[in-house]
Amino acid sequence: MNKKKIGTFPIVVIVLVAVYALAKWGIPAFSRQVTSLPFPLPVPGTLMFFYMTLTVIALFLMVTFSEDGLSDFLRPIKKLLAGGYGKVLRAIVLLAIPLVAGWQAYDMTVPRALVPASLRIQHPSSNFPVAMEALNNPFEKPGEDQITEFIEQAKANEVSFIQQVQADIDAWAEEIDPDHVLEFFAVEPIKKLLAEIDAGEVSQETAKAALHEKYLFEGRALYAMNCRPCHGDSVAGDGPMADGFKLRPINFTDNGTIETIVEGYTFWRVTNGGPGLPTEATPWDSAMPEWKLSLTEDERWKIILAEYNLAQKTPRIPEGH
Repeated sequence: MNKKKIGTFPIVVIVLVAVYALAKWGIPAFSRQVTSLPFPLPVPGTLMFFYMTLTVIALFLMVTFSEDGLSDFLRPIKKLLAGGYGKVLRAIVLLAIPLVAGWQAYDMTVPRALVPASLRIQHPSSNFPVAMEALNNPFEKPGEDQITEFIEQAKANEVSFIQQVQADIDAWAEEIDPDHVLEFFAVEPIKKLLAEIDAGEVSQETAKAALHEKYLFEGRALYAMNCRPCHGDSVAGDGPMADGFKLRPINFTDNGTIETIVEGYTFWRVTNGGPGLPTEATPWDSAMPEWKLSLTEDERWKIILAEYNLAQKTPRIPEGH
């Protein structure tokens, strides 16, 4: 017994409906499972147009690949126009096509009274803890105890670094066999510190500047490992992954970004990422991860130190100071 073959025309209709449904409802539904957000991520209208255009082109090539395929596709259309499915159905279809086309044209051109678009809240802060407003970066101005400990370590040539870079520094030291491990990054404050160590007398001011450079080095390394893909080498929001986001990563070099907020807020944003934003941030929720889950408090502060330094910006001073 021969199985009834599905015609080309029904296949074309089914594929068009399936692709549209996948882009319109399937992808947004799947996005909720991936992002765990309380709302779906809709496919932009332009992307929907691309999907449907490519689908139509692919189906057109399939239908016109052979004379038999084209004839099979046109057969139900010719039958409908000849009244093979009944004159009533033919009349309904012929009437529906111009009505649907006219409605679409009308819907696209008719003037509308729209609700004013809500402005993006660049720094949403309704759930920002007030106590964090007065926080200062502990690595921006090292205390006397930190400086004294650093001097002792530097004199003994036993300066340690964050674990993310320690292995590379150890490999460099094993290959180069330097006189001092701090020669690894010979910026001017470090050179001055090494010179004073050789002279036998190290000033607090020199050690403070050198320690600050060490913290900057570690912060830049952590930034490169965790933040560069989105925010870029220049912290201008132009990293290799930046174009993949509907809302591009913030440009830290812009005068209206991190320079307008206090360090405590920056730390709170980095700590909680996009999932920690309040409801008024929607639909411009950040894609930034919750860095508190993978970076220590010290590592987050060092990254912030590097970000402000790379952007050549200073954080806003709280009004009460």
